[in-house]
Amino acid sequence: MKEYNHKKIEKKWQDKWEKENFYQAEDFSDKPKKYILVEFPYPSGDGLHVGHARSYTALDVMSRKMHMQGDNVLYPIGWDAFGLPAENFAIKKGIHPSIAVEKNIANFKRQLKSLGVSFDWSREINTTDPKYYKWTQWIFLKFLGKGLAYQKEMPINWCPSCKIGLANEEVIDGKCERCGHETEKRKIKQWMLKITEYADKLLEDLNKVDYLDKIKIQQENWIGRSEGAEVDFEIAGEKVTVFTTRPDTLFGCTYMVLSPEHDLIKKLKDKIENIKEVEEHIDEARKKTEIERSAEDKEKTGIKLEGVMAVNPANNKEIPVFIADYVLVDYGTGAIMAVPAHDKRDFEFAKKYGLDIVEVISGGEPQKEAYSGEGLNVNSDFLDGLETNEAKEKIIKWLQEKNIGKKAVNYKLRDWIFSRQHYWGEPIPVIHCDKCGIVPVKEKDLPVELPYVEKYEPTETGESPLAAMEDWVNTKCPKCGSDAKRETDTMPNWAGSSWYFLRYIDPQNNEKFVDEEKLKYWLPVDLYNGGMEHTTLHLLYSRFWHKFLYDQGLVPTSEPYASRRSHGMILAEDGKKMSKSLGNVINPDEIVEKVGADTLRVYEMFMGPFNQAIGWNTDSVIGVHRFLKRVWILKDKVNENVEENKEVEKVLHQSIKKVTEDIDNMKFNTAVAQLMILVNELEKQDEISIGVYKKFIVLLTPFAPHITEELWVGLPGNKEAESIFKQPWPEYDDSKIEEGSFELVIQINGKFKGGMVMNKDMNQDDTKREVLENDRFKKYFEDKEIKKIIFVKNKLINFVL
Repeated sequence: MKEYNHKKIEKKWQDKWEKENFYQAEDFSDKPKKYILVEFPYPSGDGLHVGHARSYTALDVMSRKMHMQGDNVLYPIGWDAFGLPAENFAIKKGIHPSIAVEKNIANFKRQLKSLGVSFDWSREINTTDPKYYKWTQWIFLKFLGKGLAYQKEMPINWCPSCKIGLANEEVIDGKCERCGHETEKRKIKQWMLKITEYADKLLEDLNKVDYLDKIKIQQENWIGRSEGAEVDFEIAGEKVTVFTTRPDTLFGCTYMVLSPEHDLIKKLKDKIENIKEVEEHIDEARKKTEIERSAEDKEKTGIKLEGVMAVNPANNKEIPVFIADYVLVDYGTGAIMAVPAHDKRDFEFAKKYGLDIVEVISGGEPQKEAYSGEGLNVNSDFLDGLETNEAKEKIIKWLQEKNIGKKAVNYKLRDWIFSRQHYWGEPIPVIHCDKCGIVPVKEKDLPVELPYVEKYEPTETGESPLAAMEDWVNTKCPKCGSDAKRETDTMPNWAGSSWYFLRYIDPQNNEKFVDEEKLKYWLPVDLYNGGMEHTTLHLLYSRFWHKFLYDQGLVPTSEPYASRRSHGMILAEDGKKMSKSLGNVINPDEIVEKVGADTLRVYEMFMGPFNQAIGWNTDSVIGVHRFLKRVWILKDKVNENVEENKEVEKVLHQSIKKVTEDIDNMKFNTAVAQLMILVNELEKQDEISIGVYKKFIVLLTPFAPHITEELWVGLPGNKEAESIFKQPWPEYDDSKIEEGSFELVIQINGKFKGGMVMNKDMNQDDTKREVLENDRFKKYFEDKEIKKIIFVKNKLINFVL
């Protein structure tokens, strides 16, 4: 038989699939619909690495199986191509962002096609295409019309050297990541989206969706809903409101802390005796990001405002006032009441500055540590003896009667800063008129296209480079016809990704953002997979957009994604995150060229649990390639006339059951392991019935589509047969399954290293041999002596090295 030539086989079938539009989803099919979504990539100049291929392959395995089970599957792809990364790459390379992005997309597309992923390329979208961002702008105007888009002066990170505003993650230790210059805070008028209006809905509706618990927790923590009270304090005659979740501890408040940016400091400038020292602290705070300022392990330092005091409204006692950078101006009210006996941060601060610590909740040792639990009130006047919940109710009622406070709900979530002073983004479709104010661009004039500019670098003024384009900026007011100016800020790179999954449903529609009937058919997305790094902000923003569109009657579901899962990253062989700067990135092109796309696909599914980070191992890749060669050779044993072997049938039906269930549960590694067990069993046979072999390669097909297509057409009578993907997914027969297998836990020196599907009741020697010969585990035993083996039958094996 001819040798396994992966290059020839993979090219042949990829060309055929593309020519026949093999993976196009059908709108309004009678088949059950399945909308499978993977996060669309930002097409960087570096191209894909093997980590990207993991999620695309995993969902491809699921999609291919669903196709074969008779589902109408939508598995689309596109490009998230606007934003700062593309602009920075273009600046670095000295080419225009549009040219860089076009080139990068072409490379990504080539790479994805080389992996044999079953994307529906007819629905490809690109966030930088005016036909796409016309509708991003249209949605923005809907927000504006409902009062959920507005402008506000906001502090941003500013690099005086690069003359550019920076995102928090671009500031490292108070310095610009790009040039190393110290950053500062500047107040700039920004466009905002009022996501806080949807805080409760975003929280409550987490009960409606199938998300991993850790994903729900991230969403809940970011929204950060807390109930408590607003309390009015007085500082030097000026009213200052604070929010607290523990109003029952008000009698224990012994000092106050303001954010360095708090407006009150300017008002009290003449009264603050150490104003110079205070202003120096404010300047230092400007250089830090919010992340640095609010870090839990950061030492809390502050400056006392000499010459001014606050008054605790519960007991009318005067208390000192500090400013400290850990208090953020736009979180809560920018001021806190400090109760050191019952808050760890306040306790550390009070100890550092020699401030009073007054116990008001019994249960702790106030001079040794803070007690933040509940209990009975003490030293609290009319609250003494009350339990925490009762004390809260009573103090809130008292505050309301005195008109110095009220019950309140606070959120950690803040409104979304939705503008960037950069070139490479969607223009915000509004016009500024001296007579009419902010005027939306008329819908008929959308899209407001991003003009081509030669000079797209940040400006000296900090404005967007678009501000210098007078011919584009100067226009007429749509309302009164007077001279007016276009908005020159652009949208953030989150904009296009907040609704892209909707446009996949109807990507060519120029009349509507999406057809209503198509939305009803396809929504919600059945399964959405992506990285854990996107399960907070991206997920929150897209849920917010979707809920807003739902409230406007524009989409039929309140939630966009029925289910959300996340994958673990692939680490480099050195155990570190793959990074170009570390020189440890593995390009899938190299693997595809050397051993083929099917080898890469099967290895990435086999290398470890899909939801966990796992290290790349080149030796194991070669092991998988050997496995596929064994599959290829098995064809020579196929005989149309041989009867099915009972033992083979048992392993086959066990495999059908396990592979089916494991794919559904995203346990791809154990599914592949079971297929390897089946191959071991088939290799023992002198001849294999064609029926068994057909079912085997159908099971393997989602993982290794190219080799199985080639094997399928090579079977007797199959030359003119339909593609293997037109074959039904096999079903198992319970009567033929004896529970003869289990997943063995493998430990080395007591630490879990993985699992293997094994036949039940195997003895220690056979189990040891299977593990030592397995490519995944060989590496652990190289140059090592096995001192002891702990073996628990049908459960685990632990090697002591």
